[in-house]
Amino acid sequence: MSEKQYKRVKVSAGKRGWGGPLIIAPKPGKDLIYSVTGGGIHPVAQRIADLTGGTPFDGFRSKAGFDEIAVAVIDCGGTARVGVYPMKGVLTIDIYATKPSGPLFRFIKEDLFVSAVGLDQIELLED
Repeated sequence: MSEKQYKRVKVSAGKRGWGGPLIIAPKPGKDLIYSVTGGGIHPVAQRIADLTGGTPFDGFRSKAGFDEIAVAVIDCGGTARVGVYPMKGVLTIDIYATKPSGPLFRFIKEDLFVSAVGLDQIELLED
């Protein structure tokens, strides 16, 4: 059995968005495309998983270690979840046009966070 081959994508901020761009590069042991958007796999998370070979994961139905998450896709308007994943060093994509705010705003950095992301903001990178 050969090792799974992963690809990289670039995710940029959408209209009125902030942060990024982020390069999402899953690897063995850290390949979860973690969707925390109210249940189910959000289309943005599914697209990233399809392009990279990462594993889509519903973060509402079950939990995984922060060290297993290649990227977290969230739908937070700007208080709690918006800072939780960046605080743990996890690349974070918000589908809403949020900027650093809330009690964890100091952890929301451009190299960890991008917002206002839709399908058009996801670009496959050729190696």
